[in-house]
Amino acid sequence: MKKPKLSVVGGTGALGSGLAIRLARAGFDVTIGSRDAERAKLAAADLARATGSDSVRGDDNISSARQADIVFVTVPFASQRATLADIAAAVKGKIVVDTTVPLVPPKVARVQLPEEGSAAAVAASVLGGDVTLLTGYHNVSAHKLSSEGETGCDVLIFGDDIGAREKIVEITNQLGVRGLHGGPLANSVAAEAMTSLLIAINKRYKVKEGAGIMITGLEAE
Repeated sequence: MKKPKLSVVGGTGALGSGLAIRLARAGFDVTIGSRDAERAKLAAADLARATGSDSVRGDDNISSARQADIVFVTVPFASQRATLADIAAAVKGKIVVDTTVPLVPPKVARVQLPEEGSAAAVAASVLGGDVTLLTGYHNVSAHKLSSEGETGCDVLIFGDDIGAREKIVEITNQLGVRGLHGGPLANSVAAEAMTSLLIAINKRYKVKEGAGIMITGLEAE
């Protein structure tokens, strides 16, 4: 089966870069997006050299999203609404995977959910019903993604479209990360809040690579 073309909007940031590295290593066609197209092109060139991939490009966020079949959004919460509004027209009819966590500096180790209830709800309000919105990758550190080998933690994928969810779970599994169905989009709030808890654990126990989560009991099933 032909692999879909993927875009990582905000792909020059820490999480976006880590995800793009994993996708390139797994043989996906990846376009890195940024507000600054030249910065994205430089990042793509570095990534291509590091991975030996000839299927990595860089472009501005809108063009990056337009070129892809599936779009990952990896921007800070402060930039989420504006970024999604910018790419909304380019992602109509596509799967969008929003990784945004509602972290509000300086107290990022404290759960601070937005008025809408979750970053997922914010994304849904901006993008509307013309996209298939999923969320995920809330609880895996950029360091773990950018490193080679297995991450030692699970990635939960949320969304109301089970078929679309399965596609992202399958892609995630190809990255050396166990992807799991987390249920409907409303459940995203649990993983979003968990990120602040993991940051608190990182600080308290000085976890250099970033704490993650792993769902137990699945082997028995």
